[in-house]
Amino acid sequence: MNEVEIKDNGFLRQFEARVDGHLAKIEYSSQERKVFLTKLVIPEEITKEGFKEEFIKSVLGHIQEQNLRVVPTSPQIAGFLRKNRQYKEMLPVGIRI
Repeated sequence: MNEVEIKDNGFLRQFEARVDGHLAKIEYSSQERKVFLTKLVIPEEITKEGFKEEFIKSVLGHIQEQNLRVVPTSPQIAGFLRKNRQYKEMLPVGIRI
């Protein structure tokens, strides 16, 4: 599957991806070089298989490019990080998933 094209909407503090006219988003807050991923919203109209994983991977890649740490407070994103240990180095020191 191709990488999902995301937009960082700093005004609304969310990463966004449009699929077939529907908006998927991951809400976040940032503090001291950390990005807290607080909520994942994917409309039920987006039924593309594997979309959720690709969307999260794209957002994590964007955060990684900026050399920031990630703190997943959303259970869905924490679960993704638990299954995909290659992102473990993005967690701040002392944070375990």
